[in-house]
Amino acid sequence: MTANTDRHPDIEIYVAGISSAQACDWLQTQFSSVTVTSQRGIQTHISARMDQHRVPALVVEKAAGRFTSLWFDSAATPWITDLDCARAAQHYFHREVRCIVSGWQEGDDPDEWWSVSDAGEQLIRWQGA
Repeated sequence: MTANTDRHPDIEIYVAGISSAQACDWLQTQFSSVTVTSQRGIQTHISARMDQHRVPALVVEKAAGRFTSLWFDSAATPWITDLDCARAAQHYFHREVRCIVSGWQEGDDPDEWWSVSDAGEQLIRWQGA
């Protein structure tokens, strides 16, 4: 595991059992504006604003089993790391949230993830995410 507190270039989390509508409701609390730009099947494309920055986002329901993926294709988010985002989402939803242990770097274990829940935070091995 590589310790990394630098701002991640993008953020991705997986939230257990939420819909894209619930994800959008949460995003409204995190960004100054949130606009759904397209929705097809299980994918919802979003344009969010953080200060003067546009943050493209993608929500995919059941992207990994019961988990909905939220991916922010920008470093200009309210969170420095994926884990910061996971903590904020877990606090709002009170559901398990998972994220990769670090912003991807060569040599990192792709199956090592954080699981953040009401019970706390723990490292897990999550294959096939």
